[in-house]
Amino acid sequence: MNLLEVKHINKSYIIDGKEKTTILHDINLSFNKGEFVSILGESGCGKSTLMNIIGGMDSNFEGEVFIEGKNIKKMKEIEIDDYRKSRVGFIFQSFNLIPHLSVLENVTIAMQMASKSEKERNERAKKLLLEVGLKDHMMKKPNQLSGGQKQRVAIARALSNDPDIILADEPTGSLDKETSEQVLKLLDRIAKKGKLIIQVTHSQKAADSGSRIVKIDDGRIVDDINLKDSYQSAKKIDKTKARNLSLVASFKLALKNMKLNAKRNILVALGGSIGIISVIIMLALGSGVTDFINDEINSSMNPLMIEITKQSSEAERETGPRAMMSELESFNEEDIEKIQSIENVNKVEKVITFNMKTSAGYEDKRSDIILFSTITDSIKKENLEVGELPEENELLLTPSVAKNLTGEEDYQSLIGKELSVYVNEINNENKPVIIEKKLMVSGIYSAEGIGMQGMTTAYVQYETLENAYVENNMTLSPTQINAFANEQDQVDEIKKKLKDLGYANSKTAAMLEQVTSYLDLATVLLAGISGISLIVSGIMILVVLYISVVERTKEIGILRAIGARKKDIKRIFFSESALLGLFSGLIAVFIAIIISVVGNSILSKSFGAELIDLTGLTMFFGVAVSMTVSIIAGLMPSSKAAKLDPMESLRYE
Repeated sequence: MNLLEVKHINKSYIIDGKEKTTILHDINLSFNKGEFVSILGESGCGKSTLMNIIGGMDSNFEGEVFIEGKNIKKMKEIEIDDYRKSRVGFIFQSFNLIPHLSVLENVTIAMQMASKSEKERNERAKKLLLEVGLKDHMMKKPNQLSGGQKQRVAIARALSNDPDIILADEPTGSLDKETSEQVLKLLDRIAKKGKLIIQVTHSQKAADSGSRIVKIDDGRIVDDINLKDSYQSAKKIDKTKARNLSLVASFKLALKNMKLNAKRNILVALGGSIGIISVIIMLALGSGVTDFINDEINSSMNPLMIEITKQSSEAERETGPRAMMSELESFNEEDIEKIQSIENVNKVEKVITFNMKTSAGYEDKRSDIILFSTITDSIKKENLEVGELPEENELLLTPSVAKNLTGEEDYQSLIGKELSVYVNEINNENKPVIIEKKLMVSGIYSAEGIGMQGMTTAYVQYETLENAYVENNMTLSPTQINAFANEQDQVDEIKKKLKDLGYANSKTAAMLEQVTSYLDLATVLLAGISGISLIVSGIMILVVLYISVVERTKEIGILRAIGARKKDIKRIFFSESALLGLFSGLIAVFIAIIISVVGNSILSKSFGAELIDLTGLTMFFGVAVSMTVSIIAGLMPSSKAAKLDPMESLRYE
């Protein structure tokens, strides 16, 4: 069986959409390993077109091309790519080396799409470069080489995946006489190893260096001359399994290209980082302000405590400060048992608060108590100005009550003194009564809560107030229950179960949640507004990648010629867009850290609080958003690059 056969090949072009020009007319040829075939003809006779058809670069033709009996015209695109990758090696007149890669990298690039390790690729590339006489030039760039040296690199690249067929398009066309002879001798040595060499040339002298000459004139074969016997074919070797360009390799290629235009890419990354910085800082500031407010409100609260109320329909309709002062429904014993029986509730605490129906008297002075409440765990000993927390039959006052009863200077003298406390109530017969109780002042409490500075407030134990009611033949029912979880991570689950039972959070907790939700919404809105600049970043990256596609059109053609698939080309530009996004995100994080440190220093000195909460999660989110925007922006350019015609790309200047 012949290695390669072409049967009845006809190729035509449509000019100006009407006139049909035939380039090749019924071409029939067969080739075997060990041959050095020269396709000889003048420019425009169709010899290069025939080479592109044989090499799988052009599929728009009539007829059939067989490689070891398999018709390449019936191959799928992926099989054609594998054919170019592992069965064919191209050598071009203009060398077509990738300028920003070293000599060694130009040879290894074809092997990056074969299942070889980096070590194996480098070892084979060095061996090939040694064979073609470029041992001392491996690390040079193509622009540092002579024409003959460049062609030797192209030959080494063509041999890198050990193909059966070497297609050389005018391999000596750009070389002087001496260098041409050296290249032709090198090709002859390759044919001796059992390779099929097909060179396209218009030089009779170059054609005479081979073992066979096929003359083409006006798209027709006019002669097929055997100059000498072909070389003996080498033993067939199993081909290296082809694969896609690896993700690591695509990132390396993208990085090398980005280095070529480093200044431009740095500016694009800086521009893209502006939007990310805004988003990160807005999120960090929103988180910091929210945490600060929550910490301030919860500083005196037990994190295991859940405040529970039963709101009347009237209370549910109220909002803001009026809601805090509205009456709440009382809990009965059945309610308390239900709450106590909830899983993970450790204990419950009864609470009742009176608004503007309590007063206190000492000697000849009297003071209204706007807020009179039973004491809870939220009242901390460290917040006492003086004295102790109240025990049974004791009372804790805020400075405003104490000052009303004694004066501005000696209000702390009330500690240990007995006061009369009066509660205006309605008894069981629906008649107004005044409950009076003698209580001793245990301490002065200085923390008066957010929004209650200067309010006259007093605290007693629930049992103390309950006994006062019993003494007046009345029953005291709590308007709030504080439930305590065993562990902090159980609090949310308990809250959910309480909600299912129809109970509500206290007004303070509800307002805190509402304030937090408003802050979260404001944070998202501000971050969203800041994120509008991300659109500009995306457009910048899109434009830069489009420019990169145009600049690298020939490189794309080279990669396609050596077997790169469309998905490989797409992956390279996809990697470049991802890297731009990564660099933008990292720059944004670095600048955001600086802003956070400086900003928190200023805020701490001015307001005593650090409000920019820049967490690792926020920074990661910023980088992720940056990469996502860049990747989306890179989809169109990468698709465009993948769709470029390889032959047209190789001709691009």
